[in-house]
Amino acid sequence: MALSRSAKYYQENPKARKKKQKYDAALNKRPEQVKKRVELNAYNRKATKAGRNKKGDGKDASHKFDKIVGYVQASKNRGDTNNSQGDKNARGKKKK
Repeated sequence: MALSRSAKYYQENPKARKKKQKYDAALNKRPEQVKKRVELNAYNRKATKAGRNKKGDGKDASHKFDKIVGYVQASKNRGDTNNSQGDKNARGKKKK
């Protein structure tokens, strides 16, 4: 699988990668992010025990408007343009 444009950029720009890692670490420490992660992990464990989810199947539990809606391909679960806060953070600020 080929690297995305952003992955190539961060490989070639160590200063930018370090800045992004620092930002991501701060983002993932936020209480709402921790809560979301805990919720998804519990959902995944429960589904795996019930046989609805298999490790390594390439699927993630998906949130849509702060509700878990089921499993989708991991590649499709990486954000949308629905203007949620995570999407805004990923796209950056609007250019004037």
